[in-house]
Amino acid sequence: MITSLNNEQVKNIIQLNQKTKARKKQGLFVAEGRKMFAEAPRDWISRVYVTESLSEDEELMEHVRELPYEIVADGVFRQMSDTLTPQGILTVLKTPSYTLEDIFRKEHPFVMVLEDLQDPGNAGTIFRTGEGAGVDGILLTKTCVDVTNPKVIRSTMGSVYRMPFLYVEDVVSLKESFCEKNIRTYAAHLKGKNFYDGEDYRGGTAFLIGNEGNGLSEEAASAADCLIKIPMCGRVESLNAAMAAGILMYEAARQRRN
Repeated sequence: MITSLNNEQVKNIIQLNQKTKARKKQGLFVAEGRKMFAEAPRDWISRVYVTESLSEDEELMEHVRELPYEIVADGVFRQMSDTLTPQGILTVLKTPSYTLEDIFRKEHPFVMVLEDLQDPGNAGTIFRTGEGAGVDGILLTKTCVDVTNPKVIRSTMGSVYRMPFLYVEDVVSLKESFCEKNIRTYAAHLKGKNFYDGEDYRGGTAFLIGNEGNGLSEEAASAADCLIKIPMCGRVESLNAAMAAGILMYEAARQRRN
């Protein structure tokens, strides 16, 4: 059992929680909680850490013992955890690797493109909503928040295990690939001439979502095939990025379902 904060494994977990550089170098990320452990693909799991008190849960430990694991003193685990109220189980996983082919695998791909999205909660929510709406994959510019950030991972509620994602240089660099796959791009933009529900998303579709404060860059908006907008009442000018993405995704899902 691990009982010291000076243990090298403990120090490394703290590094993985706090530093993007450490996660990228090791190709690992951390997911906390029972749900994230239960849904994790077993071939992704590197090691599981369980508190001494939770190790008495025989039903849980039956699954934990099938994997490399460590029991950790409760006080030490609290320091390893990235949450204020740890659930007592922490899973270290290998970061998955995807290609454009993985995301464009279907006949009419349905894709989200995130440009410079910074808020972990927004990113995680888009992953979760995207899975629910039937999105095939998420492309993120290199300036976006790190998907393996613990806050993003928690916000995905397990969808990160099932939603392919890939970092790209920028939105403009995707244009050729979209054309080859007959994917039409729609930019959520204040200057949109058409309302979002007036377009046809049953073919290959990609929605472009911009930064929380600045929206899409001019370059990205100019690269889009169509600018669309969500109608607003009152004095509201724009919606939260994840909310806007959700509205667009579910309109596409509705059309494709019908």
